[in-house]
Amino acid sequence: MNKYLERLDYAPALESDEKAQAWLMSHGRTFSHFIDGAWCPPSAKTYRTVINPSTAEAVAQVAEGDAADVEKAMVAAKNAFPSWSTLSGHERAKYLYAIERALARNARLFAVLESIDNGKTIRETRDIDIPLAIRHFTYHAGWAEIHEGEYPELVPGGVIGQIIPWNFPLLMLAWKIAPAIAVGNTVVLKPAESTPLTALLFAEMLVKEVKLPRGVVNIVFGGGEVGELIVKHKTPWKIAFTGSTAVGRAIRKSTAGEEKHLTLELGGKSPFIVFADADLDSAVEGVVDAIWFNQGQVCCAGSRLLLEESIAEEFVHRLKVRAEKLRVGPPLDKTMDIGAINSRRQYEKIMRLIDDGVKEGAVVWQPKHWQCPPVGFFVPPLIFTNVAPTCTIAQEEIFGPVLVVMSFRTPKEAVELANNTRYGLAASVWSENIGKANDVAGKIKAGTVWINSTNLFDAAAGFGGFRESGYGREGGREGIFDVLKDRTCDISARVLRRAKIIDATVLKSEDCVDRTRRFLIGGKLVRPDGGMSFPISSPSGVLLGSVGDAGRKDVRNAVEAARGAFESWRGQSAHLRAQILYFFAENLDNERERFADLLRRQTDCEAGDAKSVVKASVERLFYYAALADKFEGTVQPVSPKMTVVGVKEPLGVIGIRPSDLTPLLGIVSAIAPAIVMGNTVVAVTGQYDALSASDLIQVVQTSDVPPGVVNILSAANPDALAKVLAEHEDVDAVWFFGGRSGGAVVEAASASNMKRTWAEEYTPGSGLCLPSAVAKKFLRQATQVKNIWTPFG
Repeated sequence: MNKYLERLDYAPALESDEKAQAWLMSHGRTFSHFIDGAWCPPSAKTYRTVINPSTAEAVAQVAEGDAADVEKAMVAAKNAFPSWSTLSGHERAKYLYAIERALARNARLFAVLESIDNGKTIRETRDIDIPLAIRHFTYHAGWAEIHEGEYPELVPGGVIGQIIPWNFPLLMLAWKIAPAIAVGNTVVLKPAESTPLTALLFAEMLVKEVKLPRGVVNIVFGGGEVGELIVKHKTPWKIAFTGSTAVGRAIRKSTAGEEKHLTLELGGKSPFIVFADADLDSAVEGVVDAIWFNQGQVCCAGSRLLLEESIAEEFVHRLKVRAEKLRVGPPLDKTMDIGAINSRRQYEKIMRLIDDGVKEGAVVWQPKHWQCPPVGFFVPPLIFTNVAPTCTIAQEEIFGPVLVVMSFRTPKEAVELANNTRYGLAASVWSENIGKANDVAGKIKAGTVWINSTNLFDAAAGFGGFRESGYGREGGREGIFDVLKDRTCDISARVLRRAKIIDATVLKSEDCVDRTRRFLIGGKLVRPDGGMSFPISSPSGVLLGSVGDAGRKDVRNAVEAARGAFESWRGQSAHLRAQILYFFAENLDNERERFADLLRRQTDCEAGDAKSVVKASVERLFYYAALADKFEGTVQPVSPKMTVVGVKEPLGVIGIRPSDLTPLLGIVSAIAPAIVMGNTVVAVTGQYDALSASDLIQVVQTSDVPPGVVNILSAANPDALAKVLAEHEDVDAVWFFGGRSGGAVVEAASASNMKRTWAEEYTPGSGLCLPSAVAKKFLRQATQVKNIWTPFG
C-alpha cells in the first residue's frame, strides 16, 4: 500500500470472478444449444472456442449450429406459439416480471461473465448493461398487460428470428426478446459467436428460476452461417438484426419478396457537435462517454467530433489532458476506464483503419504516459485531427476508441457536416442555447439526438436509425408496432375492369386524340424525355388517349424536383398541409362528373360505380387532411431526469407505384397520407390508371400544392420504373402496390442505400371504405420517430 501512497496511483480493485468460473466449471466449460426448454447438443457435434479478449485465453466451448439445429429450434418456436400467444397478457406479464427478478438476483454474476466474455469494464456491465437489461423486461411486462387494449387491430405474428451483436450481448438479448415475447411471439435467437456466455446463463435461468414454457425462447449458437440459416428459414414472419450495414444489406436482399418484416439496427458514424457557448468541461466528459465508452464499440458512438472553429484548439487541448487520465487495462479491475477490444479480428480492423487515417494525412494523437497491457486486445484512445470530411476515417465506421475531429463556423455548416454520412443513427448537440440546440437537432438526420448529453438509453424510448443505419425501432411505444402485425381486416381494393394498351399501328386517324398526356414534374407539365408515348383503350377497344412513357431521366428529374421541395414542405405546419389537402379535395369534387365519366369509359363500369369511386377519393383526401395535426409525437416517460420528445418526422422523398386495380382511388389513397405527413412523392402510374392520374395532375396544379411536392409519371412498364426509384440514392422510401414479383424486385433494389420499402399486392384501403387501422398504418409508414433527449434539473 505504501508504494501507491508514494505515487498517488490507483491500487488494483479487482472484482472476483470466482462465481463465474465456478459456473463455467459446473458445465465442464462446454455448452449446447437451448431448444424447446432443454440443452441440445449440436447435430454435427462441433464446438467453437470462446476467447477472453483481455487475456486471449480460451474460456469455454460452445455448440456450433447447422441447418438441423436451426430447424429444430424453429419447430419448437412454432409449436409453442399457439399456446403462448393465446395466454392472457397478464400471465405473460408475470413471466416477464419473473425474468426481471431473476436477472436482478443474478446481476453480479451476469456482470462479471459479460466482462470476461466481451472485454468491457466491470463498471460498465455492472452499472449500465445489466440494469438496462432488467429495465427492458420490466417495461415490456407492462406492454404484455395492456397492448391488446391499446392496439386491438394488431396481433403477434408467430416466430421471430433474432440475431444480436457482440458489443452489448445481454442488453441486445433483452432488447430483442422482451418486446417479442411480451406481445405473444416466440423467438429463435442467435448470439454473436464471440460472446455467447451471458445468453447461456440467461437460458439456464429461464429453466431453473423462471420456468418459462418450453419453446417460447430458443437460442442457437454459431457463426454468420447460422444467422443466414435463420434469415432464410420459411418459418419466421419477422427478422430482427443488429449488426453491420453490409450484413443488413445482405438480409434485405435475401428476404426480398418473402413478406418478412424487418427491423435492422445497423452501423453509424455519429456526429458530436460542440458550439462555442457550450459548457466545455461538461462537453469534454461527454466526448469521453461518447467515443471511449465500451472501447468505442458502440454503433451510436460519437466518433466524429465537430467543433465550432473559435473553440476547436482549446477544446482539443482539454480533451487530450482528460484522455491522459484514462486507464486501459483488465476489465475486472474496477479502476479501469477502458477494457479490451472484443476479438483479434476487430482489433486488426481498427489498426488497419488507423493506418488509413495516417496515410491520408490526418494527425494522430494518443496518451504518452502509459501503455496498454502486453497481453490481450487493447487499443489506447486515439484522436485524429487535420481530418477532411472525405477521409476514410471520417466516413467509415471504425468501431473502436478512435475519434476524428473537424471544425465548422456556422450552425448551418455544422448540420451539413453532421449529415455528410450515409448513416443516420444518433447525434449529440452541445450548447447552452437550448433554442439553437433544438433547431440543430431537428435538422440532423438521425433516429436519436442527445442535447448536452450522450449515450443515454431507456426502454421507454425507441432506438433505431435512418438511411444506412437501418429502419424499425426497438423499445418504446414505437417498438411495439415492430413486433405486431395487422389483424385481418377489410382492406380490399375496389376492382374495376381494366383499360388496356393497344397497338398504335392498328388505330385509325379519326380515333386518335390530338394530344399526349404529359407528366407533372416540379409543378410543370413535362413531355417525356425520350419522346415516347403509348395509346390506351377501354376494355371494349375504344381509344381513350395517349400518355407519355417515362424513362430513367424522367425519374431523375422528378426525384430532383421532389428533393428540392422537401425541406420547405416538411417545414410547413400541419395545419397548412391540411388546408392544401382540403382544397385539393374540393377541386376534385368540383370535377366529379368529368372524373366519373372518364372512369366509366376507361373501365366500362356502371355510372354509379364510377361516381362512388370519385366520391371515395374526395373523402380520402378529407380524411387524411383531418389527421394531419392529430398524428402527433409523444413525450417518452424515461427513467433519468430527461425530457425525451418522440418526434414523428417525414421520411423524405417517397417513390410510389400505386395499385391500378382502382384508377384514381388507388393513387389518391397512396399520395394523400404521404404528403400530409410532410413527404414529397414521385408516383409512377401504369397502363390501367395513367389516364386518371394525368387528369388528376390538373387538380393538383390548381390546389396550391407547392411545385415538386407531387410528381406524377406514367410508363408502359411502371414496375421497371419502380425499380429505378428503389435504386435511386436520393429516394428515401418506396411504396410498391403492384404485385408480389415486382415487390420482390423493389425490395432487393432498395438495399443499395437501405431505404424503407412497403410492398403489397394492391394499395391498402383503396376500397370504398377506409378502416382506421389501415389509415394509421399509412401514417406510420409515412413517418419515422426521432427521439430528442434534453436534460433538466
